Amino acid sequence: MKKVTKGQWNGYDTYILHSRDLEVTLLPRLGNNVIRIWDRIRERDVLRRPEEGDLEFYLQKPYHFGIPLLIPPGRIRKGQFTYAGEEYRFDRNTANDNHIHGLHRTQAWCVSDIDEDDEGCAITTEFSTKDDPNWLRQYPMPLKLEMTLRLQGSSLKQTFKISHLGDRPAPFGLGLHTWFLIDGEPGEWNLKLPVEGIYVSDEELIPTGGTAPLGELEALNEGLNLQGTNFDTLFKIGDRPVRAELMRSDGYGLHYSADPAYFNHWVLYTKGEAGEYLCIEPYTWLPDAPNSGLPDSETGLIDLKPGQSLELNVDLDIIYPADEA
Repeated sequence: MKKVTKGQWNGYDTYILHSRDLEVTLLPRLGNNVIRIWDRIRERDVLRRPEEGDLEFYLQKPYHFGIPLLIPPGRIRKGQFTYAGEEYRFDRNTANDNHIHGLHRTQAWCVSDIDEDDEGCAITTEFSTKDDPNWLRQYPMPLKLEMTLRLQGSSLKQTFKISHLGDRPAPFGLGLHTWFLIDGEPGEWNLKLPVEGIYVSDEELIPTGGTAPLGELEALNEGLNLQGTNFDTLFKIGDRPVRAELMRSDGYGLHYSADPAYFNHWVLYTKGEAGEYLCIEPYTWLPDAPNSGLPDSETGLIDLKPGQSLELNVDLDIIYPADEA
């Protein structure tokens, strides 16, 4: 059952990676989003997925489903900054006239490779920002983006390769806005998230550069029950493992981890009091990083050099009780 098949969503081709445990659906032509993970063992959706009737909403806000890619993640004050002598002017798309969640929305990615072997299956897609005039208008340094999804049993690995095609340094940040389902039963779920502090934000939800103690959220380091939680919170990881563990009371759940060389921050978001969803969002850079005045070592801003390529990895493992594994 280790294979890749094709499907459809609202007339757009999808590619479905199959294993004994999972089916993972990728939508390359509308933002290269992983729009569904179906757990074949538990017969449940792992992610918030868009229904066929959600097309109009998806086109407006694709980052409300699946595992959408944010380049860059979070807010940028007034949508603008200067870097290496170049002006960056992002569209202002928030109520406070700032920018949020980057330029990657519903661009069409191309499938460049499909691999099936005895251990699992994989698909690679790519997109060049120079092919998108609207992107270059806001972020003038051209990039080539590639993503490989590899499914092996109950483990999904995302590898992002970023190549700088321009002629001067460029600021880069990437995040994922991953919508995990908690099935309307927050009291059944516990989250362990090693973090050391909360980034303080102003009234426009842009980090000030300061941090605050975790307070009651110190429990995240050992395991916090989600009943009654209400998150729209940006956390500092520090020198702790970049690893989230979201587990049900029956021993079922998931481990979500990211490359510690690049991912410095987590965002938790519940869309109101926790009920159906918990977004666990790994970020490489602190929102508004280029305007923060903080060093790159603190913000996580990646200074891409001309001709440079880098790889970022994110891993998702579904965990089963011993009698189901």
